[in-house]
Amino acid sequence: MNILIRYARAGYAGLFLCTPEESRAEALLRETADALGRPLHAWSATAGFIDTSTGSVRPCPDPLIALDLIDSLEGECLVVLRDFGPFLEDRDPVLVRKLRDSLAAAKSVGRLLILLGHWRPLPPELERELTRVDLPLPGSEALGEVLDGLLASSGIPDPGPSEREAALAAASGLTTMEAENAFALSLVETGGISPAVIAREKAGAFKRGGILEVIETAETLASVGGLAAVKTWLLQRGSAFTRRAREYGLPAPKGMLVLGVPGTGKSLTAKATAAAFGLPLLKLDAGRIFGSLVGQSEANLRAAIQTAEAVAPCVLWIDELEKAFGGAGAGGSSDGGTSSRVFGTMLNWLQDKTAPVFVVATANDASRLPPELLRKGRWDECWFVDLPDTKERSAIWEIVVAKYGREPSLLDVASLARASDRLTGAEIEAAYVEALHRAFTEDREPAELDIGEVLIDSVPLATTMAEPIERLRKWASGRARSARG
Repeated sequence: MNILIRYARAGYAGLFLCTPEESRAEALLRETADALGRPLHAWSATAGFIDTSTGSVRPCPDPLIALDLIDSLEGECLVVLRDFGPFLEDRDPVLVRKLRDSLAAAKSVGRLLILLGHWRPLPPELERELTRVDLPLPGSEALGEVLDGLLASSGIPDPGPSEREAALAAASGLTTMEAENAFALSLVETGGISPAVIAREKAGAFKRGGILEVIETAETLASVGGLAAVKTWLLQRGSAFTRRAREYGLPAPKGMLVLGVPGTGKSLTAKATAAAFGLPLLKLDAGRIFGSLVGQSEANLRAAIQTAEAVAPCVLWIDELEKAFGGAGAGGSSDGGTSSRVFGTMLNWLQDKTAPVFVVATANDASRLPPELLRKGRWDECWFVDLPDTKERSAIWEIVVAKYGREPSLLDVASLARASDRLTGAEIEAAYVEALHRAFTEDREPAELDIGEVLIDSVPLATTMAEPIERLRKWASGRARSARG
């Protein structure tokens, strides 16, 4: 029994069904009306007032007149109001009053009014009158029906079980319309169902949304120099998302918080985590969560969470966490409480989520994070990444030199590690790139002398930010686990 049937049988008078998939939502509403044995009526400013059982149409562009028509309906029924939310944005007192009267009348006769469309902040008078219902993104079964319909209409034979599973996994997180378009494009480009084409289209859809982005990366744990404790910990959890782990009774890992000095490999670790788990990587642009309209920020975060859970199992990377939630602990008084509400939504999700979404959050300034965000239960582990020691710098030099197509054994990486004392991994890579530029202008390969000259000229972050780094170390002592081990 779907949630709409339960609401109708419980006598609810008003719902706000939030989804970008109007056709899918209306199909669900038709199923609901059929299951309840009640007629379904629909209204929009362009199509007018429609009785779906008879097909009769009454032109009615005015929402006030539409509510009058609804009040005249007899008996129990469902009424869907398309795109009604925008009419409430200017808080027209007459329309608000009329809708409240219609809801009261609907309650008394068993009529259910359903506002359909994207979420809009409601006038205060209506916040408790309408119950918000979010239509989840389609699961693999619904996407499979879309795929089957397209294959049947095109005459293309069904792909094998493994190819079908891969295609549906690539389409997870898309709406039915987006999935159908991606499947169709794959047929046009390849003559079949290509998970690579579908994944490419999904990445494009996420980029257009602006909050979540699919990250394609070749980074692995081997790309990370040092951080032995983190690597070991991740390898132990690499198979925790498998069916065997579920049958064993092992809960899916929640995630980890990675704090530390800028340039020490926190973002690289997030990318390598996805490779270690063999899962897709989504990046949440925390700065884009916050919108200018009332309620927009909370809606953005809910949409991002819904998408991540639809794509799951996956890794969700939240970069520079303190920039999004650093001011939430102050009560959010400077922004009308928006930061606090968004922060509360994030906290509740981190604590209670059951979907296999492994969250990797990175932060440079842990002191700005509210204490509620740091406790166990939100994360499986909290790591502190310090400046690399000599052994880690040797590993970083080897990785960097190999990354740019050179043989590390031709350089004395041990000497380079000692010469690059107090440099971060990012600074080591920047030094090597600078040496490459100098050698390139003279049409030769970089030598240790080139690298040494660059190191002499550079001023490390550990010098320019000595005081903040020391404060960060003191803060992390006893609060976070060393990534070095």
